[in-house]
Amino acid sequence: MAKRKPEIRMRTYGVYTKWDSDARTLPKIREVTTKVKAVVDVEFGFIVNITGGKNRELYYCIDHPGIQDAQGKRRPPFDGTVYVKSNDWDFYLGDTIWEPINDKLGMWRMTLEMDGKVVADKTFELIADTDEP
Repeated sequence: MAKRKPEIRMRTYGVYTKWDSDARTLPKIREVTTKVKAVVDVEFGFIVNITGGKNRELYYCIDHPGIQDAQGKRRPPFDGTVYVKSNDWDFYLGDTIWEPINDKLGMWRMTLEMDGKVVADKTFELIADTDEP
């Protein structure tokens, strides 16, 4: 019998409540958008639902606009792998903003891959918060 192909569906994307990586619950959607005001601690990203993919490997990548390290060099994209925990699993991929905000402005592309194929892809534009004094 052929192995069933996992189904991946993006449930929500945009700005979320603060995420606690140690908690069992995912953050809640606050605003559906791809344009995000860059303020400290803003949480943005997407949630996907994966069915029929238990124990499959997901590769995630968050390609940022040019965050610099302590030496002023561009950091590589944030990436890694995670395994699908159940046959009906929700996964949050996101990030938050910290000081200095300057090097966080611009396009942030977030992708998920399974078996070498992109299964979720969303680009967010972080813009300056013009409400600040």
